Amino acid sequence: MFNQLSIWEEENDKSKHQSEKLPMQNAEVIYYQNFFDGNESNQLFVELYETTSWNQEDTILFGKQVKLPRLTAWYGDTDKSYSYSKITMQPFLWTPVLINIKSKIESFSKIKFNSVLLNLYRDGKDSVAWHSDDEPELGENPIIASVSFGANRRFTFRHKIQKELNYEIQLTHGSLLMMKGTTQHFWQHQIPKTNKLTQPRINLTFRQIK
Repeated sequence: MFNQLSIWEEENDKSKHQSEKLPMQNAEVIYYQNFFDGNESNQLFVELYETTSWNQEDTILFGKQVKLPRLTAWYGDTDKSYSYSKITMQPFLWTPVLINIKSKIESFSKIKFNSVLLNLYRDGKDSVAWHSDDEPELGENPIIASVSFGANRRFTFRHKIQKELNYEIQLTHGSLLMMKGTTQHFWQHQIPKTNKLTQPRINLTFRQIK
């Protein structure tokens, strides 16, 4: 599987570090391509894949218990539990690789995070449905720092009120997406399924649990 890492690195190094503020109403979303360089991204992917305590959680969908279509893990400060989709997660303690990633994001953004949700999308069949990161414990205007390693995946937004407003971006190997302000009030986002992808992706969303 990790032979794919050389391809990700090659694609990642084709362009210089870039930042882009997405043109979305009622939102503050900034995309940093190649936030982590190719070699570092490859190393972090392997460490996260091999050392994270992955689990496939159960949730309730249309009254039936089903497995989430991805693997997840929750890490953070000892008192920072998190509930979503009828799932309550207690944090594992921070690992060296997570502290490393967190420290780089905090140094750059000047924002402190006390928890992180990790998702492992094993291939294109794994996904996450439309949702907003607006749980009460995230506060009024959550700040989310979303880091991606591995295969590129489509990340799509849709406005909650003006349904015709939507936006799509490719989250690439080593990228960082910052969502701030009223983004979660007005927008939902998803990772849709695709039959074209067989390689895995790891996503980390750093958060501030109040």
